[in-house]
Amino acid sequence: MNDSRLLIRRAAVLGAGVMGAQIAAHLTNAGVDTVLFDLAAKDGDPNGIVLKAIDNLKKLSPAPLADKLRAGAITPANYDRNLDWLKGCDLIIEAIAERLDWKRDLYAKIAPYVSKTAVLASNTSGLSINALADVLDKTLHHRFCGVHFFNPPRYMHLVEVIPCAKTDTSVLQGLEAFLTTTLGKGVVFAKDTPNFIGNRIGVFSMLATMHHTERFKLSYDVVDALTGPAIGHPKSATYRTADVVGLDTMGHVIKTMQDTLPNDPWHSYFKNPAVLDALIAKGALGQKTGAGFFRKIGKDILVLDPAGFNQGSPGYAPQTGKVSDEVAAILKLRTPAEQFDKLRVSADPQAQFLWAMQRDLFHYAAYWLGDIAASARDIDFAMRWGYGWKLGPFETWQAADWANVAKWIAEDIAAGKAMGKTPLPAWASDPKRTGVHDAAGSYSAATGKQVPPSAVPVYRRQLFPQTVLGAKKPDTGRTIFETDDARLWALGGDDIAILSFKSKMHTIGAGVLDAIVRAADEAERACKALVIWQDSEPFSVGANLKEAGAMLQSGKAADLDGFIMRFQQSTMRVKHALVPVVAAVRGMALGGGCELQMHSARTVAALESYIGLVEAGVGLLPAGGGLKELALRASQHAFGGDVFTSLKGYFEMVAMAKTSGSALEAKEMGLLRHSDILVFHADELLHVAKAEANALAESGWRPPLPDRQIVAAGDVATATFKANLVNMLEGRFISEHDMEIATRIADTLCGGQVERGSLIDEQWLLDLERKHFVALALNPKTQARIAHTLTTGKPLRN
Repeated sequence: MNDSRLLIRRAAVLGAGVMGAQIAAHLTNAGVDTVLFDLAAKDGDPNGIVLKAIDNLKKLSPAPLADKLRAGAITPANYDRNLDWLKGCDLIIEAIAERLDWKRDLYAKIAPYVSKTAVLASNTSGLSINALADVLDKTLHHRFCGVHFFNPPRYMHLVEVIPCAKTDTSVLQGLEAFLTTTLGKGVVFAKDTPNFIGNRIGVFSMLATMHHTERFKLSYDVVDALTGPAIGHPKSATYRTADVVGLDTMGHVIKTMQDTLPNDPWHSYFKNPAVLDALIAKGALGQKTGAGFFRKIGKDILVLDPAGFNQGSPGYAPQTGKVSDEVAAILKLRTPAEQFDKLRVSADPQAQFLWAMQRDLFHYAAYWLGDIAASARDIDFAMRWGYGWKLGPFETWQAADWANVAKWIAEDIAAGKAMGKTPLPAWASDPKRTGVHDAAGSYSAATGKQVPPSAVPVYRRQLFPQTVLGAKKPDTGRTIFETDDARLWALGGDDIAILSFKSKMHTIGAGVLDAIVRAADEAERACKALVIWQDSEPFSVGANLKEAGAMLQSGKAADLDGFIMRFQQSTMRVKHALVPVVAAVRGMALGGGCELQMHSARTVAALESYIGLVEAGVGLLPAGGGLKELALRASQHAFGGDVFTSLKGYFEMVAMAKTSGSALEAKEMGLLRHSDILVFHADELLHVAKAEANALAESGWRPPLPDRQIVAAGDVATATFKANLVNMLEGRFISEHDMEIATRIADTLCGGQVERGSLIDEQWLLDLERKHFVALALNPKTQARIAHTLTTGKPLRN
């Protein structure tokens, strides 16, 4: 029995602001019955503030709701009338403004209504958890902690959990399991210090970057070119990130560090740069006001011009900054050790900037490691999951040759070049040290030992968990067969085979199709089930367009027809395999990738799966059985035999190449079945897919019988679709080629030129798919679309 299991049937979120409403949305995404509280409105409906916040969730981008219909599942409430509802809540998350006095007042108000088994948590981004606990009755202390989501909560992987002095270990483990499996988060435990881990290190990194921007006299667009993907950080880099966060919010976080860290050796840098104060004073707060360090005018994004700004009013100019040739060449060097060595000795201001800002980050992180985190792993994961870095600061340092970088940092400190005057900790400057991460774990500055990863049972569900650089790698299993295009393998003595593609973006070409059929043969011969799973996103972006393009250039229609027939045979082999085939989907499953999962016995999809039949975008139609499956589903689900009504949504979806915004939405669109499984943590996908495959096999799996009684909507339905298309063409909403594509899609979905209500079989529909696909593929306008997409990565409208 698991004594730390936390049963959460109902949750409450206190505060319907930006974060509170989005936390409520994500709880609802996960199927948690959620009550959202705020102040009672002074006029009208007492729940007016909350109702407005819930309505706004449907308008935000990126969408906090995985399915807009879920907005109606959030229960609105207010503190004046509904506090009694808290008694039925198992988890209460406070997410009001960052004012210690306001939070304490609210805690005093709700305390009598918190049940004896509920967990109470604050979403504070940096206030002291122990200071907040002081106002609570001591009987609540063991069930109180900080739970800091990063914005936006649905998409940002990081959640920091901050215990107070009395929080029970069992509560923390139960909460960790809930946050991980139910909400799909990466949990990092932080010590109760100002701004915790992510914002403590992240904001210092931004301050160091801003400091060195001024020191080396670089423009903001140049700095963003240097501190984005060039060094493994997000495209928003530094100044665009500040604009997105909000310059006033940025200023508030810096002020928190200034007020709460008076003894920090870097305290003199905890102040707003003059330019930040000036922008805030002028109301240029970033993205939310339309101007900050950058300003968008029409399609152009202009950058703040310091010269114009210093003359009294913010001036903006076209972006001209780019990475210098010397720095670009350095960043292309094979190893981080070579890169850092060259950056440090270069006279190029950009190179000096990159060395200086990373040097000071390493110094700061090493100095405070023991005070803010249990191990270096927690800091690295916090920066990867909360700030989108490819590597955390300690991973980067370790990759760059730890001992050499430590020596260089010490030299710069001694020479007065570093922001901090305090020496590196002895553990960091030890010349024998090669890093902080190894197979035994990650270094703890508090204990002086390596700390292994968490052994909490929830992590057993992650067969291939995310690891830090240098950590022990998981077992990659035994190979059953491997080709240039795919690998069939199994874990240990397991009898569930796993097929993984090796092609770029996991595209499906002839080699992958061969591997699918061979994998089904091998699974039937010697295994219990087959799972199709990729070791990274996406699941598959569909057919290999380059391969198809080569067939088109040859002008051999027969070759193309043969390839499509092979594709159809492969998906039908999956559908009718004598062992269950489970598709484990995460990321994009587009075109043929979508069709492959549609033919599986079951799909297990991560929440963040973006699924669609998008072939119309390149002038084609789905021909791997996708239209056939939609026609079959429409026939099976037709109310009162009205197949046309069921087909209308499918037709619009395919003709417009719509893609789901989540796995939940894919169910609503009919691309996933209601029996398909959703998983919120992508690292648990393979575990769940294998369990599902095993359950299907144990239940005595038999594939579905060939369907020979599909009710066709017929030629009348095709004519109706075509009449609507004529109106769109005359209104110039679509081109003539768009109309031809859509007409062929309609003809296939409706079963071709047969009478309404005719009974057809799957092969009839597959033949229609193939006929129309080849006809479109040979059309010069489709060939132009394919060529344009291959060249630019963007669709062509012709």
